Amino acid sequence: MDAPVKVACAQVEPVAFDRAATLDKVATVAAEAAADGARLVLFPETFVPVYPSSRWVRELVGGGNGKPIFARLARESVEIPGPHSDRLGTIAREQRIRLAVGVNERAGGTLYNSLLVYSPDGELDLHHRKLMPTNHERLVWGMGDGTGLAAIQTELGRVGGLICWENLMPLARAALYESGVEVYLAPTADDTEQWHDSIRHIARESRAFVLSCCVFQRASSYPDDVPLGDGGELIGRGGSAILGPDGAYLAGPLWDEEGIIYAELDPKRLYEERQRFDAAGHYSRPDVLRLSVQPISRATPKPE
Repeated sequence: MDAPVKVACAQVEPVAFDRAATLDKVATVAAEAAADGARLVLFPETFVPVYPSSRWVRELVGGGNGKPIFARLARESVEIPGPHSDRLGTIAREQRIRLAVGVNERAGGTLYNSLLVYSPDGELDLHHRKLMPTNHERLVWGMGDGTGLAAIQTELGRVGGLICWENLMPLARAALYESGVEVYLAPTADDTEQWHDSIRHIARESRAFVLSCCVFQRASSYPDDVPLGDGGELIGRGGSAILGPDGAYLAGPLWDEEGIIYAELDPKRLYEERQRFDAAGHYSRPDVLRLSVQPISRATPKPE
């Protein structure tokens, strides 16, 4: 990073199971954040078209009501390349921002949990599929691969990210550290206090700025024909936050409501905190410890 930059986490609710309407919401919210001076805007995990909450994913077991629900999610997911991925690029270009969005990605008959980062020119610069779906998520998504497991050089600094609980995988984090990550994206659906224990540690360990944008969803916003298990109105209560490289909060956490949080990232803070600890630099021991990453993409089926 060469200069301070204003960033934002958009803790807003998707239009569940409706890709077109959710993309419209991305456009509206991105425009608002850009008007407020944000140059990078992060949306939550699988924002498009919805995060598969355990309140309804249980329907996928047994195949009765589950098959139509899965089919509906698949139909409303994003293909890359494709017109809906292009729409996200257009939003980034129109607002002249770096846009980071979590999507359900459809590749053939398989869905993936993907993080997409677009440039202000509308190019898809980073495409990362979640390495390991957690618990009930394995009913929905396939396993990701090693592509996108590195920070990329951008006009804002080196940007990279991991999705939700793959942030708890030490070697995945180490891959980002070795690639020089400065702005660390952590979209998530984990709305617990324990998640904040993790992101505070990750900020201190990476000595990077951490943006954690969390899912916010209400039961009342779901279509009537999607069966939800017992529980309260809030399916996801948020908790989005932006942290400095010392683990201190710069913005948030924001709980139990929609909103956009902002912070200014000052690059001098990176150097101040890396004086004593630099995980991939002077505090590493490559003569003793070594990481091997296989950046091999799983083949994406091509239509006939």
